[in-house]
Amino acid sequence: MRISEIFGPTVQGEGTLIGIPTVFVRTGGCDFRCSWCDTLYAVDPAFRADWKPMRAEAVLDEVKKLTGGAPILITLSGGNPAIQPLGRLIELGQKEGFSFALETQGSIAKDWFADLNYLTISPKPPSASTSFDADALNACIDAANAKGMLSGPAITLKFPVRDEADLLFADHVRKLHTGIPVCVQPVNTTPAAPHPDGADGVDLDALTARYRWLVDEVAKRKWFDVRVLPQWHVHVWGNLRGV
Repeated sequence: MRISEIFGPTVQGEGTLIGIPTVFVRTGGCDFRCSWCDTLYAVDPAFRADWKPMRAEAVLDEVKKLTGGAPILITLSGGNPAIQPLGRLIELGQKEGFSFALETQGSIAKDWFADLNYLTISPKPPSASTSFDADALNACIDAANAKGMLSGPAITLKFPVRDEADLLFADHVRKLHTGIPVCVQPVNTTPAAPHPDGADGVDLDALTARYRWLVDEVAKRKWFDVRVLPQWHVHVWGNLRGV
């Protein structure tokens, strides 16, 4: 596996697992290049030399060093972690009491999705300047449910929203998959410096205003089955790494 960074314990800063203590295992490499990407150091091939090749056993050992051996939620992030062969890590970790959450854009399906505890699929909206493949998203959901909906991971659709076009995109996709919990969150549009740990400088006033707008829009449209969440880690730490 190509690993960009392993850090924590911290807490999950976004999505339906917000606030839960976790260690992040961030992989290197991505099949997308979103216009507002805040983790370019794990996406851009220019930083490939910084991505460390690691076996599953070594990754789990590093996590256990951080937690003192105590089992914890391991969040698999990226980049797009679906690019990497993470099945062995999940198998080893779950045998020792760890649980696993993965976030992906839903472009690549893997059979080990069915072994996750939590799967967050975050289709990228028009403002990301990427493309959406409905069939690929279907394949990801099918892979997660391959062992049955009751034994597979808890699936969530999470939509970053910058403007009304993004909101309409979220509405379109969620209607294709009724029954799957949905959350929406405002996009952090402040570009993140690829390396410096002091890459702060997020416009929190603009981000808060976008959150208020999003709450108003969801209420106006009577989307009462949708959760409106912030990227709480951005409000607390800006674009700092390792938190």
